[in-house]
Amino acid sequence: MTPARAHKELLDEAEAAAYLGLTNPKTLAVWRCTKRYDLPYVKYGRLVRYRRQDLEHFIESHLVPMR
Repeated sequence: MTPARAHKELLDEAEAAAYLGLTNPKTLAVWRCTKRYDLPYVKYGRLVRYRRQDLEHFIESHLVPMR
């Protein structure tokens, strides 16, 4: 994967929250702080980014099967 493509795959907190359908992006900060969910993130300095593939895996892992 090229560096330019890898950068496009990283979403900031607001983009990741929108991707997950969250109304408040700070919910992700709470999840990180409390370790409520095992949602990987990338951190460099004060910047936090989420990989699109990790968000997709998170959604799939929380899928509730129909009965």
